Amino acid sequence: MNIGFRVLKRREAVAPELAKAFDDVPVANVSDSMARMTSAGTRLRPYHGGGRRLSGAALTVKSRPGDNLMFHKALDMAEPGDVIVVDAGGDLTNAMMGELMAHHAAALGLAGIVINGAIRDLDEIRQLGLPVYAAGVTHRGPYKDGPGEINIPVAIDGMVVMPGDLIIGDEDGVLCVPQAQAEEILVAAQAKQSAELKELELIQAGRSDRSWIDQTLAQKNCSFESS
Repeated sequence: MNIGFRVLKRREAVAPELAKAFDDVPVANVSDSMARMTSAGTRLRPYHGGGRRLSGAALTVKSRPGDNLMFHKALDMAEPGDVIVVDAGGDLTNAMMGELMAHHAAALGLAGIVINGAIRDLDEIRQLGLPVYAAGVTHRGPYKDGPGEINIPVAIDGMVVMPGDLIIGDEDGVLCVPQAQAEEILVAAQAKQSAELKELELIQAGRSDRSWIDQTLAQKNCSFESS
């Protein structure tokens, strides 16, 4: 097998109904429920319009920076509801995708695209509304020579994405939820969200308990200036 230039099959993927359930939970609550240990980095920002949420199974691509040949192949392989995750090394020299590929992805019914690299045709992508997260924007287009790999583990700023893992995103950024833990994490994130909504009600009513701050400071042996 030609390591570095190969197309593999995705053996399993998170269930669409489970992925959809994450649409009602902020990414921040999911991140908190994963011990705040996972992040795709602050450079991956939403470039689509309308605040549309992202959730779907990952189809992973590892490409040479600035080359989108294997990205194109992934588009041909993707199923409705998938999220194509492209690790292009974070390079911003050449765009990995523009309006044509974005429209093609939308026509295929993809849930969205995540690119550790650059995009172009930003106005069109914003108008289209397909969830697109990328590291930056440039007008200079890509090459189409390879090499690259499809459906292998990729890592973006330390966030490992396996083929079939759940990818979610909102205005705060992108997060990968391991497929095997998705149900457990959903329950924890829903509980976190419920607790925050109750606390918000207390804040708005002026009844929020702030005693934990002084308790924590005391436990840390913080000194206070006496009057």
